[in-house]
Parts: sequence; C-alpha cells; structure tokens
Amino acid sequence: MTKLQVAIDLLNTKDALALAEKVAPYVDIIELGTPLIKSEGVSVIRAMKDAFPDKQVFADFKTADTGELEAGLAFDAGADFVTILGSVDDATIKGAVKAANERNKGVVVDTIGVKDRVQRAKEVSAFGVKFVELHAGLDEQALDGYSVQVLIDEAKSAGVPVSIAGGVNKDTIKAVKESGAVVAVAGGAIYGAEDPAAAAKELRDILNA
Repeated sequence: MTKLQVAIDLLNTKDALALAEKVAPYVDIIELGTPLIKSEGVSVIRAMKDAFPDKQVFADFKTADTGELEAGLAFDAGADFVTILGSVDDATIKGAVKAANERNKGVVVDTIGVKDRVQRAKEVSAFGVKFVELHAGLDEQALDGYSVQVLIDEAKSAGVPVSIAGGVNKDTIKAVKESGAVVAVAGGAIYGAEDPAAAAKELRDILNA
C-alpha cells in the first residue's frame, strides 16, 4: 500500500499545525518543509509530533554536510524521518544512517538536483536508507515541458524503495501508485486547495481504490 505524505511548505508553526489538523485523518506522514524548519527551527518538529503522535513526522532538512549531527538533531526533536541530499558525499549519508539506527529512525535521500536519480537511488539504498525520494523541486517543475511522468518512469526502473515528489495530484496519483512508489508526496495539491481536508481525502481514496 502506497503511503500518503503531505508536504507542509508553510512558514510558521501555528499555520502548519492548523493544516495538519485538517488533513491528518487522511495522511500517513506529515512532512515539515525546509522553509518551515528554517523559519521556526527544530521546535516545530516537536510541536508536530506532540500534536500527532500517531503520525510519522518527516523533517525535510535537505542536509548537505555533518549528516550524523543534523540527523540526530531532527530525531531528538521528534522526527521519524530526515532527508539528506543525494548529491552529497557518501560519508554524509552513512553518518545520518548511523544516527538513525541508534534511534530506530529513518533516513530518506532526496534526489533534488541529481542528474541520474535512478543510479543514485540504487547507490544510496545500499547504505541502509529507508527509501529514496525521486524529487523534482519547484524550480524544476516550473521549467517548460516538465511532467511528473519522468519521476513515475524512474520509479518503475529504480528497483529500490522510492517516494515520488513533484507534481503529485488527483490526476497523477494513480500512476504514482502503479509505479510501485512506497510513498506519494503531495504538497500544493493539498495545502493549496480551497478545502485541504477534501483534497487529502480524495488522494487517499484514490490510493485505497
């Protein structure tokens, strides 16, 4: 069963908690976006975990160095997952995995900016990460001709556990599920909707169908 992850790219804890309250019944993983964590610090992680202890909290650190240290900061603040950039040195990812293993938590490698996402996904999976996020960032999505189908095709050929982030919505989530992705990440399709709860429920219903 493909899990549903909501990416909360808001800028303050109050708004993030309010959105999470609306969509929590329909999502498995609550992601705290990089801008949110940079704005509010690790305290937003603890606030979210305290409010929703039955949900997995995903800290989108996008760590580029000191993997063990930064992963430890996220986990000790209540995160279940933390992201490390796939473009970094292998030692950074391995350090984060060490911190995760010591706490029974998980590292997710984010392939934003990686040219060969499939090859890198195969490489880093050998280090013990939970899954690899095939991720097209907002800037890449804004380019002419971008389609989430690129990520869907990559997921089919990766051969390792992956999530898909970058254009997941009600029109594409069925194909994301059929690609074999273990997690579908929806951001703007939920938080940008007029009714975020209804949007999250619609995505959940499609995954459950």
